Amino acid sequence: MGWVRLPKEGEILGVVIGTLGGGRLQVACKDGKERMARIPGKIRRNIWVRDGDIVIVIPWEIGGDKKADVVWRYNRIQTDFLRRQGHIK
Repeated sequence: MGWVRLPKEGEILGVVIGTLGGGRLQVACKDGKERMARIPGKIRRNIWVRDGDIVIVIPWEIGGDKKADVVWRYNRIQTDFLRRQGHIK
């Protein structure tokens, strides 16, 4: 197995539960909160995020319980690895 990026300090794993359009997603985070997450333009050009994808988000400093930025999306192989290691259910 190759390298898999794990969340760093201040980052949270989440599952995409809906797309809102305009580069925005509804994400159920591992800390039990549901956040509206935006995909920054730098990342938006390189990845395609769908419902059910596992992502890493960084909550905003202001309004962090409701909003966040997506910084990483896992592919299927990486998601399977995270499940085997117990990081996600």
